[in-house]
Amino acid sequence: MSTEPLLRLEGVTKHFLQNDDLLSRLRPDREVTTVRAVDGVDLSVEEGTTLGLVGESGCGKSTLAETVLQLLEATEGAVYYRGEDLTEYTDAQRRAFRSEAQMIFQDPFSSLNPRYTVERTLVEPMAVHGIGDSRADRADRAAELVERVGLGAEHLDRHPHEFSGGQRQRVAIARALAVEPNLVVADEPVSALDVSVQAQILNLLRELRAEMDLTILFISHDLSVVRQICDEVAVMYLGQVVERATTEAVFEDPQHPYTEVLVSSIPTPDPTDDREKITLTGDVPTPIDPPSGCRFHTRCPAVIAPDDWDHGQDVWRRALRFKELVADGDVRPAAMREQLAAGGGSPDDDDVAEALLEEHVVEGGLTDSDTVSVPGPVREVLLEALSMLVDGDRAAAQDRLDEAFSSVCESQIPAHYEVGDGHTAVCHLLDDDHAGDWDSPLASVDR
Repeated sequence: MSTEPLLRLEGVTKHFLQNDDLLSRLRPDREVTTVRAVDGVDLSVEEGTTLGLVGESGCGKSTLAETVLQLLEATEGAVYYRGEDLTEYTDAQRRAFRSEAQMIFQDPFSSLNPRYTVERTLVEPMAVHGIGDSRADRADRAAELVERVGLGAEHLDRHPHEFSGGQRQRVAIARALAVEPNLVVADEPVSALDVSVQAQILNLLRELRAEMDLTILFISHDLSVVRQICDEVAVMYLGQVVERATTEAVFEDPQHPYTEVLVSSIPTPDPTDDREKITLTGDVPTPIDPPSGCRFHTRCPAVIAPDDWDHGQDVWRRALRFKELVADGDVRPAAMREQLAAGGGSPDDDDVAEALLEEHVVEGGLTDSDTVSVPGPVREVLLEALSMLVDGDRAAAQDRLDEAFSSVCESQIPAHYEVGDGHTAVCHLLDDDHAGDWDSPLASVDR
């Protein structure tokens, strides 16, 4: 018996070129940039299982799904289906592969042809892939399919606009099953539906997987949905998978800070649950210019400080955040000087530096309302760098901040760590040198 998974990804990368058009070619001053949507993903899905792929919007989940199904061509890497590299398939082989693998899209209304009846929607893919002995046989199969997904024969002559959202998604599921696939990629299949309808569709997918021995790659931004249907979970952030484990392990023992953030954000009906919710602040960095080192470090609640740092995580994160603002040109002494002058008086350089420190570090940290007390030694370094910035020497200010506030998280790419049977995570905190650097606020986690 083969131990090869049904689907295996090795170093799959998908980059898009932005502004790569005729005008850019005629004007060399227009820069062509690279969007790193998916950046080196290794993943496998065992036959007959459901793997959940979760992460925030824009992290590359849908792009990865379309690359898996060869709707998009991978920039680098390989996608293996039953041991064969799909990236080396000819067009004819790809067409044949699509009878083995199908996709359920997020919005059933836009993915269904509004001019087709349900019957035609189901019969046409059968005809394209040579399923069924005759037109009548395919019509019989279509009738069986609509029954299987919880609709009736009376729905076969209707068009998509005549259905509710949940019914349209049932039609989309029936269409995906019409060619008798082994692999189904479900891209946010319930996110556009009401909660009660979501439960119905999830139950349907669970039943169909058991009946038809399907393998499902289930994509979602909602961990509570993933928990109901998936055997395993892969957590994705900014084009990369940062943790992979069984569903139980992800919820009971998350090992990556980003996974812990996602788990902590799940609402719970238990009034006695007093676990702390971890709130992420700041936007997801652009995939055009992802952060160095660990890509999550710009938002991480557990970014690693030097061994001799004893001023707390809040101050450390705000110092790092301030360093990023200076590097990005978002700390503006001239604007602050004008603001202070508008209030009366003639602010000197020290006044400007103090006001910038108050705005960007004391008050403007990583939370909406909390302020921090900046210890003397840290304050001294920040004011020193701010004085350089006020004098117009941003490079010197950056050098001073880099010298004082640097983390392994921003300078080194973390390795993959095996933390349990089939449980892997990509985080410097799992390195023995940094073990214990952070106590997770999730009560169920034991670090």
